[in-house]
Amino acid sequence: MSKLPDLEGLAVFAKVAELRSFAAASEELAMSKATVSKAVTRLELRLGARLFNRTSRRLALTDAGHALVERASRVLAEAEAAEEEASSQSAAPRGLVRMAAPMSLGVTSLAPVLPEFLASYPEVSVDLHLSDATVDLIGMGFDLALRVADLPDSSLVARRLRAVKRFVVAAPAYWDRHGRPSHPADLAAHRGLTYGHQASPETWRFQKGAGEEAAVRPRSVLRANNGDALLPALLQGTGVAMLPDFIVGAAVAEGQLEAVLSDWSAAPIALHLVMPPGGPRPARVEALASYLVKALGASRS
Repeated sequence: MSKLPDLEGLAVFAKVAELRSFAAASEELAMSKATVSKAVTRLELRLGARLFNRTSRRLALTDAGHALVERASRVLAEAEAAEEEASSQSAAPRGLVRMAAPMSLGVTSLAPVLPEFLASYPEVSVDLHLSDATVDLIGMGFDLALRVADLPDSSLVARRLRAVKRFVVAAPAYWDRHGRPSHPADLAAHRGLTYGHQASPETWRFQKGAGEEAAVRPRSVLRANNGDALLPALLQGTGVAMLPDFIVGAAVAEGQLEAVLSDWSAAPIALHLVMPPGGPRPARVEALASYLVKALGASRS
């Protein structure tokens, strides 16, 4: 084996893994598809392991590919950043940034601030993936993501942008018919509209004052993997939900929904900006990250 690692093979592999396509990688890397395929094959032979399972319709990482992709992606990112730092790109960010965000937050909070960023950085483009599912930043090749959660410890680099308040809400007419709860335990008798993309979605947890806690399981009549999908049922008085400010804040302010249990608070969550570990990062990624800290941080909430 050569003393020097196959840096080109690692970089090409990382790009194919990111885009899940040899053809797309060849286009982005300005290489022929044959050259891209040969680079990956050469790396597989060098490592003695297949990195992709290939079919006519699908390209998926093998176990060996999953084990290698994080470091290979870091090699590619550091090489791109080094080139940018040594060229005018460090002063004028350019290129594609791949970003993930939850659907509702992405539509209501992120999308409105992106035009200003794109106007400020005309040579940067953003590929925005909206999904409430937690995406694998490294495995799927994302540069950064927004997450609304109480983040567990992980290998990702995370920056807390602001607290996210959750409200227990229903239409005023619903509360008039079924009664307003004075304690979280009272919600057990209510019809629940449940947001599915969270830990233990059927159990709603609350805190009060200096450490008093409560947990309750309303009878779920509708469960959805996106909070906005629950709004029509909420507004029509179907049931009660616990949802974040960026989904129900406007409806509460306008009186369409009524929040209860004001002396209790849902278990705390926050909006975070997360990125894969390592560095340095390309200037385009740093530019977007810095912009989002200012645009979506606590000072703007």
